[in-house]
Amino acid sequence: MTETTQATDVLDVLVIGGGFSGIYQLDQLRDRGFNVKVWDAAGDFGGIWWWNCYPGARTDSTGQIYQFSHKDLWKDFDFKELYPGHEGVREYFHYLDGKLDLRKDIEFNTFADTAKWDDEVNEWTVTSSDGKVARARQLIVATGFGSKPLYPNLKGLDTFAGEVHHTARWPQGGLDMTDKRVIVMGTGASGVQCVQESAAVASQVTVFQRTPNLAIPMQQRKLTPQDNDGFRENLPERFDTRLKAFAGFDFDFIPQNAVDVSEEERTATWEWMWAEGGFALWLGNYQDLLVDEEASRLFYDFWRAKVHARVHDPKVAEILAPEKWPHPWGPKRPSLEQNYFDVYNQDNVKLIDSNDEPILEVVPEGVVTKNGLIEADILILATGFDNNRGGIMAIDIEGVDGAKLAEKWSTRVDTHMGLSSSGFPNLLFLYGPQSPSGFCNGPTSAEGQGDMVVEFLTDLRDKGIQRFESTAEVEKEWTEHLDQLFAESMFPKAKSWYWGANVPGKPAQMLNYCGGVPLYLEKWNERKQNNYAGYVFA
Repeated sequence: MTETTQATDVLDVLVIGGGFSGIYQLDQLRDRGFNVKVWDAAGDFGGIWWWNCYPGARTDSTGQIYQFSHKDLWKDFDFKELYPGHEGVREYFHYLDGKLDLRKDIEFNTFADTAKWDDEVNEWTVTSSDGKVARARQLIVATGFGSKPLYPNLKGLDTFAGEVHHTARWPQGGLDMTDKRVIVMGTGASGVQCVQESAAVASQVTVFQRTPNLAIPMQQRKLTPQDNDGFRENLPERFDTRLKAFAGFDFDFIPQNAVDVSEEERTATWEWMWAEGGFALWLGNYQDLLVDEEASRLFYDFWRAKVHARVHDPKVAEILAPEKWPHPWGPKRPSLEQNYFDVYNQDNVKLIDSNDEPILEVVPEGVVTKNGLIEADILILATGFDNNRGGIMAIDIEGVDGAKLAEKWSTRVDTHMGLSSSGFPNLLFLYGPQSPSGFCNGPTSAEGQGDMVVEFLTDLRDKGIQRFESTAEVEKEWTEHLDQLFAESMFPKAKSWYWGANVPGKPAQMLNYCGGVPLYLEKWNERKQNNYAGYVFA
């Protein structure tokens, strides 16, 4: 958009965020005749994979499932690895650009700073941090659940003389860690991946672990063109399974209870799944693993024995996989690892339990704990995100009568199916709070939830409806539905970003729909068949 068109033209739809959900909206809405543009804060294609370029950053879905199913796009692209790294995902996005001609309607390096609703003309006016202005009849915020990094509150962090980088804000040109002294703070997914990579080249790697990562094997491998051709033979069936499976993958839970089968059968199943690797161990396991503590404990003990068999020092093994579990296995997202537990056998890797030995302060030379100074050249902040709502609330969104979304959500998030919030007309969220987001494979959600939104906006346009807004009553019902699902599950037994437990002061509330993708889609279809119940139109 030129400065002139920004000032005069009114878009049908402005999408904030150019990841999977954002570009799916762009492609599908353009096909239906909408005038639509995308603003993305990233410097180029990739969405979260433009920002997440730290060493070892890669998907936890196989590439075949981490792609779109529509328009036969899956027929031409070959993934080089079973689990693509950030480079591989970026290559896929550039392939999509070539196929769909996306770039002409995307403004990169554009951070949406404010969005203000005008009730007189039913329009949003959005401004960027660098002064761009766009007006749109509908606004879609597709910033994703992991777009706002969470930085640790450490005394003296700004005094460190070396390199300090959050994994979500890694230098685009990379960072050479060869023969460097590296400290990794955090052992979530990005921490696990950074530890694996830095351990191979750094002179010393010190890892501060608050909570053990109950990581499972990735079983990564390179792919040949023949491998890709073989995968394509049944991809349509696998894509079809995605919208029928709990978490949007091409597999679902085993329709048996772990506690009901014999130990021999259970162990044989787990050994086979362990050799295959991947999230099937988590979301394609026995159906009672996420709801029954006995079943969860059985698998935790199986997992713990696997870790102890790989880690030579019993004390280190116990920190990584303690006999007293940190939480049940399952209600906190595990990571996929390649050699994470093995690197702790190396002389250049040291593990510190930060509950026993926290960082007291950062000084120019490194970090100080109760046991003294640990010198470092590089600090890696693998400390996660203000998930789900953080990226949305980073935009100053002002609705009817000047109401601020950040104020409405300050103590509790209420939405209609994670799609909209009362007081903010013609505004929709994708892959955001109270949607399947964190429990759903990204491209699956982009297409499944995305089709809901595209059909909704098309229906309203065809009926001449210019204004829509969800009601406070239906939002209360949706929140109560989530609260009930949450209370009846084991998720409250594990502090996680799923319900805000990783952010100090953040309201404790389940922000990811944990009823599964099929039930979510069913709930929407019920509303659609009832004339989009829960919305008021004008």
